[in-house]
Amino acid sequence: MELFTIENFITLGLLTLLQGVLGLDNLLYISLESKRAPADKQKMVRQIGIGGAIVLRIVLLFVLLRLIDLFQDPLFGLHDNGIFEGSFNLHSIIVLFGGMFIMWTAVKEIMHMMKLEAHDMENAKPKSVNMVITSIVIMNLVFSFDSILGAMALTDVFWVMATAIVIGGLLMIWLAGKVTEFLKKNRMYEVLGLFILLIVGVMLLSEGGHLAHMHLFGNAVTPMSKTTFYFVIAILVIVDVVQGRYQKKLSKHL
Repeated sequence: MELFTIENFITLGLLTLLQGVLGLDNLLYISLESKRAPADKQKMVRQIGIGGAIVLRIVLLFVLLRLIDLFQDPLFGLHDNGIFEGSFNLHSIIVLFGGMFIMWTAVKEIMHMMKLEAHDMENAKPKSVNMVITSIVIMNLVFSFDSILGAMALTDVFWVMATAIVIGGLLMIWLAGKVTEFLKKNRMYEVLGLFILLIVGVMLLSEGGHLAHMHLFGNAVTPMSKTTFYFVIAILVIVDVVQGRYQKKLSKHL
C-alpha cells in the first residue's frame, strides 16, 4: 500500500484542522498556566511543555494503536445502589481526573483573585518552572485523547496522524504566546478565561462520565457536545463585553 497518496495528504489536512478545533480549550489552559511561571521563563515554559507533550502524544498514539483494548476494557464498576452507578475504564478515569483537576485549578484561582488586593496581585509569587511544565504536559495528554481517537477514526496511517500532531503542537506554541500576551495587556479577561476553563472542566467531567456509563439517581450522564461548549463560551464572552461597556458608561455618570 502506498503511503504518500493524495488521500493521505487530504486526511492530513483534515486532521490538522481537527487538532486546531479540539485544541482551543487546551490552548487556553496553556496560556493561563504559563502565566504562573516567572515572566522571563514563560516562553520557554510553553515551548518545553508543549514540545514534551507533542512527543508524549506520539507515544500515546503508538500505544493506543496497539493497546486500545486496554484503555477501553472496564477496570471496576459500581452498580445497583440506585444513587451512583458506573463502569470505569482507563480512558474514562484519565478524562474524569483531568476534568476534576481543571475545575479545581479554575475555582482555586478565582477564589485567589477575590481575596487578593491590587498590590498583592502584582507581587504574587510565581510557580516554579518545573511545576508549570509538568502541569502543561499532563493536561495536554488529557486533552489529547479526543484528538487522537478522532484521528484513529479517520485513518490508520501512523505518519499522517503523527504529522498532524506535530503541526498542531507547533501552531499551539505560536498561538499560546499570542494569547498569553493578550491576557497580560487585558487583565480583566483573566476572570473570563478562568470561567471558560471551569466550563472546560465540566465538559471533561461529562465526557468522562459518559465513557464510564455513569448514572446519577437513575439518570445517565451525557457528554457536553462541542457545539454546546462553544455556544456557552460565546455567551460568556458577550456577557463580559456588555458588562465591561456598561460599567464604563456608569463610571462616566458618577
